Amino acid sequence: MATITEISPSFTIDQLITIASQSSFLLNPKPLALLALVAAVAIYISFTSNKVYLVDFVCFKGPRTHRVPTSTFIEHAEIMSELDRDTIDFQTKVVERSGIGNQSYLPSGVHTLPPSTSLKYAEEELEMVLFSMVRNLMTKLKMNPKSIDVVITNCSMVSLTPSLSAMLINKFGFRSNVKSYNLSGMGCSAGLVSLSLARDILRVHKNTVALVLSVEAICPSIYEGKVKSMLLANCLFRMGGAAFLLSNRQADSKTAKYELQHIVKTHIGYKDMSYKCVFQETDDEGHTGVALSRSILQVASEGLKTNLATLAVVALPYSELIRYGVSMVWKRIRSKDRRAVKMPDFKKAFDHFCIHTGGKAVIDAMKKSLQLRDMDVEASKMTLHRFGNTSSSSIWYSLSYLEAKGRIRRGDKVWQIGFGSGFKCNSAVWKCITKMKPDHWNVWSDSIDQYPLEVPDSH
Repeated sequence: MATITEISPSFTIDQLITIASQSSFLLNPKPLALLALVAAVAIYISFTSNKVYLVDFVCFKGPRTHRVPTSTFIEHAEIMSELDRDTIDFQTKVVERSGIGNQSYLPSGVHTLPPSTSLKYAEEELEMVLFSMVRNLMTKLKMNPKSIDVVITNCSMVSLTPSLSAMLINKFGFRSNVKSYNLSGMGCSAGLVSLSLARDILRVHKNTVALVLSVEAICPSIYEGKVKSMLLANCLFRMGGAAFLLSNRQADSKTAKYELQHIVKTHIGYKDMSYKCVFQETDDEGHTGVALSRSILQVASEGLKTNLATLAVVALPYSELIRYGVSMVWKRIRSKDRRAVKMPDFKKAFDHFCIHTGGKAVIDAMKKSLQLRDMDVEASKMTLHRFGNTSSSSIWYSLSYLEAKGRIRRGDKVWQIGFGSGFKCNSAVWKCITKMKPDHWNVWSDSIDQYPLEVPDSH
């Protein structure tokens, strides 16, 4: 388990200069020496600042030709002659109760009958998602690709040679000395792992801009067998992606949307049950797929508790920490007291919540565990309904939803939390540092007025 937190300098350069200019010490016979010392301190603070800014981000929106209404999904399952009635009925039940609407997207390879899971279709899917996101982000920010210093990509199911990051370098002509990283096999919390990697790089390399792309390939992960635990992935996962630009340049603080406050990563893979709760394997008939264990909610709950133990210390106000500590001590003293220790009120630390859209059950479990309101999980539920489970990029669709609704104000704090195979539970906390404006690049811009919708409860 690792924890990374931002540390802000005590004074800004402007403040230090003002202090120096107004100080009575300027009566000293060596004022120039004092000014030089103040300037040196200011420069040192500037270059040792660990602030990381989220300049902007975009999410992928598929073409209408790639939409997959629930009726289409069920019809395709029925046409597949290899599947028996029990398998068809199981998938129908899961899709109808998943909380996913009729507007989510699947790649062209999945629309064919039977689905095409070849590398060719996987590359086509990834190029569509990645190329469009980079193009849109560069156009939105009016940036030249050669101004990018770091490129990081994450995709769990496909690890191409050359890598996805190399594919982008070739396509957009990034500089020859660009730092390139490609992560695979990291699961649905991979986007926050990529963020952590980018943050660490920006701590070392000053005046640096990092482009991070979080995506998942659906085509090669389609399961063609009959094992129910492996059919779940077919029903829940949809095509999507997110691209975000990070910077530690002081100049970007004036135009950036958010400042990174904390990153907390937890990994409980040392336990077999946790390690195997999301597992890619081959069934008895030779079909490969990703099995989702019945224990996934239990494992996610344990991962969340471990993550919160660290996040609470750095994020919660002291009053809430004291109240929680007293509650724990009282519980130990009064061992016969059957009342459980009350969960800290994280609404006092965060204004908005972006929960990974692993499924309606996951969101509902988070709501209950953290004692959140309907409004707190609205962004995640609507993201699940509109785009499905887009894996590691889902938390960025939720953030886009909050922005499109005009709910984020300067000074607000946003908590992003993702769960992924391994088993991992990762958190990121952002602080809004600008006044949000309407954005036609927002993936929700043409449909936000239709939301929120009433989504039937799952049983």
